[in-house]
Amino acid sequence: MLIQKNWPLIDFNTFGFNVTASEFISITDIDQLKELFDSHQLKRTDIGILGGGSNITFTTNFEGLLLRNEIVGKTTIDENSESAIIEFGGGEPWHGAVLHALSLNLGGIENLSLIPGTVGAAPIQNIGAYGVELKDVFRSLSAFHLPTGEIHHFDANSCEFGYRDSIFKREKRGNYFIVSVQLKLSKNASIKTQYGDIQSTLNAWEIAKPTIHDISKAVIQIRESKLPNPAEIGNCGSFFKNPVVSSEIIPALRVQFPDIKTFPAGMGLTKVPAGWLIEKAGWKGFRRGDIGVHAKQALVLVNYGNGTGQEVIDLAHEIQADILSKFGIALEMEVNAW
Repeated sequence: MLIQKNWPLIDFNTFGFNVTASEFISITDIDQLKELFDSHQLKRTDIGILGGGSNITFTTNFEGLLLRNEIVGKTTIDENSESAIIEFGGGEPWHGAVLHALSLNLGGIENLSLIPGTVGAAPIQNIGAYGVELKDVFRSLSAFHLPTGEIHHFDANSCEFGYRDSIFKREKRGNYFIVSVQLKLSKNASIKTQYGDIQSTLNAWEIAKPTIHDISKAVIQIRESKLPNPAEIGNCGSFFKNPVVSSEIIPALRVQFPDIKTFPAGMGLTKVPAGWLIEKAGWKGFRRGDIGVHAKQALVLVNYGNGTGQEVIDLAHEIQADILSKFGIALEMEVNAW
């Protein structure tokens, strides 16, 4: 098994930062992980796990052993008249998993079309969009425990899913390499059109009774119209989480900002779109050198070519401080900084 030295990562992070990993290996099967464990490589404290690189901001070169998840595979585990359980390799591209489900006429993840990254990274983040989250269809995952070399299995409860959150971003952070994920997908999925511009897009297409395929096409068109293609402009998609705040502070904010956008989040909580806050504060389209805020979507920070990860993080901190000052709301980064 070959461990690459000083491996360039410019093609392995969607921001396109020109950084390197001092040691790098592509993991294509569990046997490689077992071999690394047996050789005591996994006892190191400088190990990183990389999926699609679409939720990472490298602030400098990675000094350590970087494991890239390239375990692929798509298998139907169980099926009945109402649903099917599909197991995907952790290194499968997420959008590829969506397309596979659609090819089998299985619904549940069509609203998550075109989200970048891998299947293995999806439960870590509990990815979500347009009214759907991964946890809605999640059945289980299998993960290699780096400290012990054991395969552990997690159901939805043990993953402790939250808003863009799971146990793998907290207590289990960095301890597990996700080998496979099982999703329970429906043959009679309920169509969700009430979020974002899905319904208006369908109306423009004169589609009165949309299928899961129509929803996917609509989501793809919406995302492509609003979000920059990382192949053209480096970015990680949504950089900040939508803050969830006490509903008690909303009336005062609405007096000051009558056009504030809000969504109920349950139990006396309200979600405020981070993109609206950033745009209202005047950051949309901001540029400093090769780093900036996208002109069409204020939630997206971008690298126009030769920017650095540290410059992106510095800009993010400036935006956070400004939003806190103007609105009294703390923004949390969705992207991980390394």
